[in-house]
Amino acid sequence: MPVGLVALSHSPLIGLNQPEDAVVRKVDGAVERAREFIADFDPEVVVLFAPDHYNGFFYEKMPPFCLATGAVAIGDFGSASGDIKVDVDTAKTLGARVLELGIDLTISARMQVDHGFVQPLEVLFDGIDRVPTVPIFVNGVAAPLGPVSRIRQFGHAVGTAAAELDKRVLFVASGGLSHDPPVPVLEGAPPKVAEALIVGHPPSPEQRKRGEDRVLQAGRDYAAGSTTMTPINPSWDNEFLDVMASGDLGVVDAWSNDWFEAEAGGSSHEVRTWIAAYAALAASGHYEMTSRFYEPIPEWIAGFAVTTAR
Repeated sequence: MPVGLVALSHSPLIGLNQPEDAVVRKVDGAVERAREFIADFDPEVVVLFAPDHYNGFFYEKMPPFCLATGAVAIGDFGSASGDIKVDVDTAKTLGARVLELGIDLTISARMQVDHGFVQPLEVLFDGIDRVPTVPIFVNGVAAPLGPVSRIRQFGHAVGTAAAELDKRVLFVASGGLSHDPPVPVLEGAPPKVAEALIVGHPPSPEQRKRGEDRVLQAGRDYAAGSTTMTPINPSWDNEFLDVMASGDLGVVDAWSNDWFEAEAGGSSHEVRTWIAAYAALAASGHYEMTSRFYEPIPEWIAGFAVTTAR
């Protein structure tokens, strides 16, 4: 059965801190092309690779990746809340097969997910309950991070397992590219912040609003140039997209985590979702990137990209 891919950036600031209309129209056009690609491909199941931002995964237990047989969206930054439409049987089949292929995969029967998972489902499918989905968390925030090569190997195992299904599988990656938003760091954090990052007590509505307001203000400061955050790096972003387009994914094995942060900011590690998804696609053989869009958008604190491939 055929496999396809859509990879796109996300940002909690979409709709809250908008760039000029011409930029929004460009993004809307790229998303519409992705939606047309999906309609033509007509997937039977979506395997969604996405990160978390200390809303579902915490240092008490922080796996490098985790597959969900059930998932609930928390509804941060105005995104949808409630149950994700998980294809439970397919999720169990993929999880078991990936373990057989030698990947130490964590399984969650009730994964909590945030806008990183929800945005692509809303943008591409009009909701979190519209398409059978297998959600897969890929850690791109919480240090220490494993080698990039392991993410490629993990994605290849998922793709190998998916190729054995009698279904049209669409891999979706959510995250990146270069960006450096104000994400808390455990190392050196004050005791209250460290405890929140470790245990993950759900914040009150007031606490959540204060945190979201800080991110919104950071976006405004970033767009105005009054910030110490690492700048968006279009050169790095496009070099990354070139590698994804080339199909020569073994190149990523030499990339270091320190290089990611120095060149593209602390949250550039989210491109691990892209590496996993493209490696999953490549497990079925040669692929072609059929569309590619890129735009640096300071208002969203993101090098923003949308690609399709099959």
